[in-house]
Amino acid sequence: MVSRGARRHLVSLSGPGPKVFDGDGGYTEPPVSLSPATRFAEIKPATARDLERVAAGTVMSTNTVLVSMDFHPSVNTKTMLAWTDQAGIAHSAAVTGVHNTEMRCVELILVAVEVVQ
Repeated sequence: MVSRGARRHLVSLSGPGPKVFDGDGGYTEPPVSLSPATRFAEIKPATARDLERVAAGTVMSTNTVLVSMDFHPSVNTKTMLAWTDQAGIAHSAAVTGVHNTEMRCVELILVAVEVVQ
């Protein structure tokens, strides 16, 4: 478990909203904020060893980060994360893996791929 002092990034959480038809026969799902919409988290680059432990058997991108935060019941693999680093640079990432530590609903470790813009 990560200490609360290490969780210095304020992360905004969003997920897909209700389907909106686009007029061409398809639809989009505009993002909506989860409730609650923010959590403090520790964000660090994922090492190969971390990925084997947390996301074994999945295909991973090279821009992968591990995010440790308090449990949030609405976080899943459709969740998007957004935060600003200490240098003031905005980041966003898509959650690709969710690990509920010890299945206790206390802490989540997320595998997320940063969105390249």
